[in-house]
Amino acid sequence: MEDVFKGLGVRVKLEDEDDFLIIKETLTRMGVSSRKENKLFQSCHILHKKGEYAIVHFKELFILDGLESDISESDVGRRNLIAKLLEEWELCDIIDTDRIKEPLASMGQIKILSHKNKHEWELIPKYHIGK
Repeated sequence: MEDVFKGLGVRVKLEDEDDFLIIKETLTRMGVSSRKENKLFQSCHILHKKGEYAIVHFKELFILDGLESDISESDVGRRNLIAKLLEEWELCDIIDTDRIKEPLASMGQIKILSHKNKHEWELIPKYHIGK
């Protein structure tokens, strides 16, 4: 079987197609916040390719595009924590369980905005899918 994500990201299974859009929106509210301003930098995205889904850090998307990336262990740890949270919230099931054991970031390393408070923040993706 072809690895459509080239060993990057954490493959997940969705219960139905609507979950893709829910996860996509949820990920816009999860990331690293600015210390001085209400800015949230999105850490992860959900990819869909050839019937498979993966949660990927934005720096992994650079690699998939054939670009240079300085992805760190802490970036992977944040991706792993975010994937685990999505599973805990019953938005997906993690297929690549072996990939998310280590490293794992602490909750203090990411900011999660509630849907009702997102209008108070500037949500900034570091990667634009399709551009």
